[in-house]
This record gives sequence, structure tokens and C-alpha cells, in this order.
Amino acid sequence: MAIVYASITTIRQTDMKRIIAYSSVGHMGVVMLAIFSQSQLGVEGSIFMQLAHGIVSSALFILVTRLYDRHHTRLVKYYRGIAITMPIFASVFLLMTLANIGAPLTCNFIGEITSLMATYQTNAVIGIIGSLGMILSAAYALFLYNRVAFGSVSPYLATAINRDVTRRE
Repeated sequence: MAIVYASITTIRQTDMKRIIAYSSVGHMGVVMLAIFSQSQLGVEGSIFMQLAHGIVSSALFILVTRLYDRHHTRLVKYYRGIAITMPIFASVFLLMTLANIGAPLTCNFIGEITSLMATYQTNAVIGIIGSLGMILSAAYALFLYNRVAFGSVSPYLATAINRDVTRRE
């Protein structure tokens, strides 16, 4: 239930860092389900998820911090059209967002699938509820990316310096 509740809470957030933080709560709920399945598959899946989550969430926090440094706000409603002015940044943000939702060919996908399979083998109802949480996580992650990257450039950001990522970044 905590996975679904964290996902529903994340959908309602307007601050980008809070969205990433609450998504971490949902993902760690899946890790706990996998560990409590008490199977080798579950433990392996939880290890994959923990490693992948550590990398992907850190990268998403760094990306949001770079946006905050440039525009001095983390509220989603002020962002729009970043893909027009910062295409490299938007591409990296898309890659990390897809990794966060567990798209195929990512370590998160392997971790989520094995964790949910182990949970389903232990208790089918809880496995289905955990899977619902992962579906909701895709919804809020894609909503965040869609809102920030696409559309016409936001008038709030039009006066700001919208340079793309630098070599150092």
C-alpha cells in the first residue's frame, strides 16, 4: 500500500525535487517487497534496484539542481520548452527519466521485473498492487518530463539565460 500511496502523493507534487524524492519512496517499497519475498530472485532484484536507483536518482537530482541554478525555481508550472533551448540537457533528462521508470534495457527494469516476479510468486495480490505502483511511477515521471521539456518556451524563463549544458556539467 505504501508504494501506491507514495505514487499517488508524487502525482500531486509541484516541486521537481519532491517528485524525485517521493518516487524514491515508491521504488524502495518495491525493494522491501522483494526482500520480504525471501527468495533468491527477490534479493537479486532488490540489489539491482538499489544500485540502479542510487545512480538514476542522483542523476535526476543533479539535473534538477542545474535547472534550479539557472532559473531559481523548482516548481514545475514555471518550466516549459526546455527541449527547444537546451536540447542536450533534455536528452539526458529523458534518458534518466526512462531509466527511473524502468524502461527495458535499463538496470531499473531488471530490478523491478525480478522484484515483482519474486513478490508475485510469494503473494499474487501484493505483486499486482506493487505493479500498480510502478505503473503510477511511469505516469508521474513522464508527466514531469513532458511538462518541463515540451511546449513553447515559458515566458517565465524567456528572460533567463537558457544555455545548454557545458563540458564541465
